[in-house]
Amino acid sequence: MRLLRVGPLGRERPAVLDANGDIRDVSHLIDDWDGPALADEVLKQLRRVDVSSLPKMDPASRIGPCVAGVGKFICIGLNYADHAEETGAEVPAEPVIFFKATSAICGPNDKLEIPRRSEKTDWEVELGVVIGKEAKYISEEDALEYVAGYCIIHDVSERAFQLEGTGQWVKGKSADTFGPIGPWLVTRDEVDDPQALQMWLDVNEEAMQRGATSTMVFGVSHLVSYLSQYMSLQPGDVISTGTPPGVGLSKTPQRFLRAGDIVTLGISGLGEQRQVCVDA
Repeated sequence: MRLLRVGPLGRERPAVLDANGDIRDVSHLIDDWDGPALADEVLKQLRRVDVSSLPKMDPASRIGPCVAGVGKFICIGLNYADHAEETGAEVPAEPVIFFKATSAICGPNDKLEIPRRSEKTDWEVELGVVIGKEAKYISEEDALEYVAGYCIIHDVSERAFQLEGTGQWVKGKSADTFGPIGPWLVTRDEVDDPQALQMWLDVNEEAMQRGATSTMVFGVSHLVSYLSQYMSLQPGDVISTGTPPGVGLSKTPQRFLRAGDIVTLGISGLGEQRQVCVDA
């Protein structure tokens, strides 16, 4: 299934995408696509429903982030060997973990705000993993059973804030609109192999990033298991798993986003995003 949330900011309603690409309202069945609704039992019940009988929603409606009430927004740095190489960093011996503020989360096609004083706002297409049930000290072999589904995440980064001052990366990762999520959450049963997905990102129709999840240093199973050794993962938590090469920081000359730029990005089977950059 493809799960999405549709409507104005703060008033989104849960929906599913049917086989014809029509948006169907499930708000009379599900309160929202938050942690409790992502349980296997709830999704199993929804699969028994005749989706074609559900009310259609306006296809022109705004699409919000595909998950509501995110508790933790966990990110993995330098998780593609070719991206680590382009940044001049060594491939890490174990996953590099940082957090984005959940207030950065927005819809996949919302405007992308360039922060005040920004000099180096950068792009990063990433595979998102959404947790479906509590995971604590789980094995790598069992890890995917704790995943509700997968989505696109744009891990927008302000490199000067992130790298050139004091403190942790979170400063450069957490501005409002720096976490577009969606358009859909594709349930895990429809993704045969999360390590076999193609990824791309363009700026103003110019190719910037091209990659594949097959080149991750640490795959999804390893990441979910690894994180669960250090913190419990709760339903609705989001993991952003790293980006392939092609970020603006590593280009010669460096290139960063400005108001008026248009960013488009996608992952095979998970849809596409489009953001127009504006000054905050």
